[in-house]
Amino acid sequence: MDQLKFFSYPSCTSCRRTKSWLKEQGVQFKERHLFKETPDKEELTQILSLTTEGIDEILATRSKEFKSLEVDINSLTLNEFIDLVMKKPKLLKRPILTDGKKLVVGYDVEGLHSITKHKPDWTFKIS
Repeated sequence: MDQLKFFSYPSCTSCRRTKSWLKEQGVQFKERHLFKETPDKEELTQILSLTTEGIDEILATRSKEFKSLEVDINSLTLNEFIDLVMKKPKLLKRPILTDGKKLVVGYDVEGLHSITKHKPDWTFKIS
């Protein structure tokens, strides 16, 4: 099973809440700063393939970045959309978690339970 990837931004409240929940549950994850380590084309394609609502599920339509766009998102091809997001990662909702098979966007406890239920941390420390 792939390791859980956690794309976050430190000042994002939903990201901090999600990270706290993951740690409380003992879930192992690899955190990546969404703006400094933006998902590459392959990762974005995979993320999009896991959505149930397409780009609407991962697009931060209330963000300043989105509102300042001078392009109709719906007129873009998939490759054009991915290129745009790679250049402007603030267009993505935060956080984004994926294990390669499931996707959770935002702070969603039900989704977190779903994506982590088979990932308990069975490391015990004996003192």
